[in-house]
Amino acid sequence: MKQDTICALATANGIGAIGVIRISGDDALSVVQRSFPAKDLSVQKSHTVHYGYFMDREEVIDEVMMAIFLAPKSFTTENSVEISFHGSPHIGKKILETLIKNGARMAKAGEFTMRAFMNGRIDLSQAEAIADIIASENEASRKVAMSQLKGGVSQEISVLRNDLLNFVSLIELELDFAEEDVEFADRTALVQLLHKIETKLKSLIDTFQYGNAIKSGVAVAIIGKPNAGKSTLLNALLKEERAIVSDIAGTTRDTIEEVLHIKGNAFRLIDTAGLRETADEIEKIGVAKAREKVNSAEVLVYLADANSNDFSEDIDLLKSILREDLKVIICATKIDEVLPTKFIQIEEAFRKEIVSDFDFITISAVENQNIQDLKNELSSYVEHLKSESNVVITNQRHYEALRKSIDAVYRVKEAISHQISTELLAYELKNALEYLGEISGEFTNDEVLGNIFSKFCIGK
Repeated sequence: MKQDTICALATANGIGAIGVIRISGDDALSVVQRSFPAKDLSVQKSHTVHYGYFMDREEVIDEVMMAIFLAPKSFTTENSVEISFHGSPHIGKKILETLIKNGARMAKAGEFTMRAFMNGRIDLSQAEAIADIIASENEASRKVAMSQLKGGVSQEISVLRNDLLNFVSLIELELDFAEEDVEFADRTALVQLLHKIETKLKSLIDTFQYGNAIKSGVAVAIIGKPNAGKSTLLNALLKEERAIVSDIAGTTRDTIEEVLHIKGNAFRLIDTAGLRETADEIEKIGVAKAREKVNSAEVLVYLADANSNDFSEDIDLLKSILREDLKVIICATKIDEVLPTKFIQIEEAFRKEIVSDFDFITISAVENQNIQDLKNELSSYVEHLKSESNVVITNQRHYEALRKSIDAVYRVKEAISHQISTELLAYELKNALEYLGEISGEFTNDEVLGNIFSKFCIGK
């Protein structure tokens, strides 16, 4: 079936040194040729670049470089052309208008990548990895996305699916010879395979927390009573004045979010309103929002003012927001104002009342004391999430498909243990296959594809 020839700006909107427009489709060369009289593009070799003027009839629009990629050796596996022009938005608009007059149409969001997937150039997990690379904001997320683009996830899943597919074929053969009462699929070998698949799926599922942390950044809520030094700490970590610092309690009434990069990982720091009972309606809203942020955070940095002589209120506040999956770091702040012996007393007070595990450090944000210790604690949180698996799951869709796959494996094992009919066994095995195939796109539907590629930028 002949595909429309599509075109779009591939570089970011705005003024730049150069801009790039992509064209892809069966008629890509002829569409471009109508505006590029300098050379006969139909006789040029693939992966060559040609200089000339881009024309709209008799009018010269710009001096351009024309890169040609002939099918199937292109990103989309179709004939493709990339036009490099002087980076004026007006020039880019004129070139696109001319290409449309020549027979192309504007590409939809993600349509180039969609064609690469539909034409077998990449699988669905690799297509999603492209979007992740474009969106990567730190070194860790770039590396993981690059691994997935190389097919890391697909390769792991493919091995499991092939093994499982062999057994499905044997089970189907049993159904074909049902009247003969024969067993082609060794049930013991199938159980061993299911155990192997279960172990691998668990290993991949366990990487999701780490993957999500490096893709989206770790949410770190900075919590404490008013004037504990939350805003001062935020400014010290970021090394710039982002939050208002004041001696007046309740100055921070809304949450302030900033991103801090440590050793290639992103941490979303959330400076919250001080937690206390207040009659101020605006401050009440801020306190409520602070508690909401704690509920969605992976790490809690609780600040306790070292000048205080009574930490009972701090302990009560901390107890009210603790959860099992929350990494807690208690920081004694303003240590430049007290004697070192006070540090031991503060830690003992918290250790006595807080049964949950936590790390304790002492800092002075004003004097920049031990700020690196806090950074090291945050970094170690991400490091501890790492697993032995070389493949890391960062995509929510992949995670859900893996969960459904392992549930299907459990049902198959149960079916075997209860000697359930071959028909039901075949049904559950097919479900497991289908869920695994959802990751690579071997089993999918138009709604899922539309949702995935709609999140891409136009031109990719």
